Amino acid sequence: MVVTKDTIIGDVIDYDVDAGEFFLEIGMHCLTCPVSRNETIEEACEVHGTDADALIEKLNKYFAEQK
Repeated sequence: MVVTKDTIIGDVIDYDVDAGEFFLEIGMHCLTCPVSRNETIEEACEVHGTDADALIEKLNKYFAEQK
């Protein structure tokens, strides 16, 4: 999986539930929230005041290492 700012949070969690740890680390504890099913990483980071690029980098590194 390749993550971008337009990737839906729910899609990331569906792909690999363990990736949720990266969201939890930055205070996004709403992974089971219905909004996460339709919210992009960029939108969520704006709401939570976090760096979308840093989260995307961590997620893509994690997924690359899973291969």
